[in-house]
Amino acid sequence: MTMDIITTTDLRSKTPQLVDTLKNGGEVILVHRSKIIGKIKPAKEETIKFNAEKFKKLAVELNLPKLSDREIRKRYSEYLTKRYGKNIS
Repeated sequence: MTMDIITTTDLRSKTPQLVDTLKNGGEVILVHRSKIIGKIKPAKEETIKFNAEKFKKLAVELNLPKLSDREIRKRYSEYLTKRYGKNIS
């Protein structure tokens, strides 16, 4: 179902139709007291693209140590002990 016009009083009752129209890429004209006050259009989706090359360069620049699972568990255990005390289960 597409909408072309919606009034300010219809915003509450016709919200599902408005959302469907916007999700489908449609635009809706907003009317208040018989005057057009604006146009509602869907927001542009900004997707974050993962760039593997930049990530590799960043990893090399940071020069982070390579940790085994055992070392990671040990460091995490030390962190928990420091933060919460000895008697944590």
